[in-house]
Amino acid sequence: MLRQISEDVRANLKDRLRELRDAIRQNRHDSAGDPTQDIAGNLPPFPGRSLLGHAASAVDEALTIAESFVPHSRPLKVDGTTVKSLRIYFPHGDEDRQIGGERQFRRDMYYLTRAVLAGYGIDNPRVHEASFSAVHVAMRKRHANLLAGATADAASTDQVAAACAALLVECLNHRPVQPGEIGTGPAIAGDRSVDIRCLAPVALACGLATRANGTPEPDILEIAVLAAEVREDRIRQACAQPNAVQELTPVLATLLAHLA
Repeated sequence: MLRQISEDVRANLKDRLRELRDAIRQNRHDSAGDPTQDIAGNLPPFPGRSLLGHAASAVDEALTIAESFVPHSRPLKVDGTTVKSLRIYFPHGDEDRQIGGERQFRRDMYYLTRAVLAGYGIDNPRVHEASFSAVHVAMRKRHANLLAGATADAASTDQVAAACAALLVECLNHRPVQPGEIGTGPAIAGDRSVDIRCLAPVALACGLATRANGTPEPDILEIAVLAAEVREDRIRQACAQPNAVQELTPVLATLLAHLA
């Protein structure tokens, strides 16, 4: 229990530090960002205001240098090989294996989601890794039977699809992608289309990796994005139903059967 709390604290701390780093970069003196969004944007002009931008630049460069000395698990390239099987993310066994699976899950989901968003032209989205940690917990608590079926050695396409459907629903419920970074206004805040567009391919890619024998191919993520785009309307309709997992399962099963 204490180790799990430690993992949660670590994920939340990483999210806060990323937000701080983004704020610093937006306020660099040479930043091309919207000047109305900087820290001093609402302050009246004052003689030393330009120094804030130079100070932000100095801090950003210092953090960049510090990062180069700190070991991290960031993948060199995010593609289909980044995606792991559900058996890796939700392993059977002792607490060490389960915590390791959770750590791998939230790390991969974070980078995969950012990669999909970048493909849609959203270069600096705010994605919360801690939300994926909550998704992992929810999957084990609410969908243990679906995970048991999907991670079995002889798991069928329907069983894998059901677990991936639950995964997508839980991701949508926990909203790891923050709408404030990809648009403004109540229409964006209440619209799930962007969430579905970036999270459905990730869930589908997990299913493809689970069905694959050996290491996933590098183009699995790209294939999942294209396939999810083709069925986007059907996926959105299924997600809007009270029994979303049951409605999504046949949609994902059809895609897995054709792609795996």
